[in-house]
Amino acid sequence: MTTTLLLARHGQTGWNIEHRWQGDPPLNDTGRAQARSLARSLADERLDAICCSDLLRASQTAEIVAAHLGLPVHIEPQLREIDVGEWTGLTSAELRQRFPDAFARYLAGGPGWQQGESYDAMVARVTSALGGIASAHPDGRVLAVAHAGVLCAAWLASGGRLADWQGTYNGDLQEVVVDGGEIHWVGLAHRAEERGQSEPSLFWRV
Repeated sequence: MTTTLLLARHGQTGWNIEHRWQGDPPLNDTGRAQARSLARSLADERLDAICCSDLLRASQTAEIVAAHLGLPVHIEPQLREIDVGEWTGLTSAELRQRFPDAFARYLAGGPGWQQGESYDAMVARVTSALGGIASAHPDGRVLAVAHAGVLCAAWLASGGRLADWQGTYNGDLQEVVVDGGEIHWVGLAHRAEERGQSEPSLFWRV
């Protein structure tokens, strides 16, 4: 049995514009507009369920979509963004100043934060979450509202290379298929109409 998962990145927040790392900020006006755009793009979809990360920016996005589609929202904590430990709440400029060596390692593709969660742990967590959602909805279509890191983790779990990851804008929608426990990447299903001032997240970024 196969399950189609439509993976959405949450709408924009003020922290995205500030390049401030993770935390739990709410949507801004642009983010709410992106969520409404996402809802319109899904108006003709046959969805069996909507689930989302337990972080505010994802749950607010999911609630806006759900209100348009008339479906309930199921919270799935395993879909939350990567935990960046001591980097939480800091801007990239502040990280360069406070943790210059660690930030340089991060930019070079190595480990940055010392506390929090590793990339491997996140990929394992996201793979487990997507597999669980698929098992609960065999042959179904499910919207999962999450984060840039979650979408990147799904890309890696499908066999994609980090170097080939194209990133994702706030409000974008990517499609994957889970078949027999394996994740297969399909590609972009919807590009946010309103991008605001944020840039696409290319790595494990806000």
